[in-house]
Amino acid sequence: MLTDITAARSLDDAPAAAPAPQRPEHEDCPESAPLFARLVDLEEGPERERVRDELVALWLPMAHRLAGRFRDRGEALEDLRQVAALGLVKAIDRFDPSRGAFESYAIPTITGEIKRHFRDRLWAVRVPRRVQELRNKVRLARRELTERPGAPEPTLEEIAAHTGLTEEEVADGMEALESFSTLSLDVELTQGQDGFSLADTLGAPDSSFDTVVDREAAKKALRRLPERERSVLYMRFFEDMTQTRIAERLGVSQMHVSRLITRSCQRVRLETLGS
Repeated sequence: MLTDITAARSLDDAPAAAPAPQRPEHEDCPESAPLFARLVDLEEGPERERVRDELVALWLPMAHRLAGRFRDRGEALEDLRQVAALGLVKAIDRFDPSRGAFESYAIPTITGEIKRHFRDRLWAVRVPRRVQELRNKVRLARRELTERPGAPEPTLEEIAAHTGLTEEEVADGMEALESFSTLSLDVELTQGQDGFSLADTLGAPDSSFDTVVDREAAKKALRRLPERERSVLYMRFFEDMTQTRIAERLGVSQMHVSRLITRSCQRVRLETLGS
């Protein structure tokens, strides 16, 4: 009995075991507080660059993990990792160790850099930021409304009610969903021998526009011509009469008609180009 009491007292007098250190939320969140404390005290130079490179190497796995969240969105994973690494460097340079844990500051900084990359770099056609935000809200609402198995595609009114947007704003967002990337003009719209490409559906410049411009430019000069010369030009170019028929109608020679046409056209051309 005395032996048991002595053993119990020994256990009571023994120092309490130190609590187990808490593991970070992710294995890619290393302990780096001493390095950050040192980085703050260093001036620009090789030593500071070395400490920063060491911090980048420690936290790069976390940046890669964050980049992996955005895979399958139209951008190569390797490119996303490079963007995340850039965000990591920015976070390291701007971090204040007195403000708390580094990951609390780095995660939103890196994520924001990746989202900015999608917003500013990957749209085939630059669209206003407001439309990009509408696209994101509509995309998220469609995903939430179709999470239930067998749920039908939500209507425009349902998305508007779910997001608090107007139906016009939802329509803009829906249109932007299909506008993130462009189609090649060579893509085939139909298959088979009679198939045609997107380029085949595009119109060609209308040469009539040039005719309209030239005609309007020559109007003033034509009005200044004598009545006889205007009549000759009208018969030749609007009624498509030959010079011989014009000469017979006017009672002059065909050579005289030819000279009238040449002289009138030269006058109109000079006055038009000079105006």
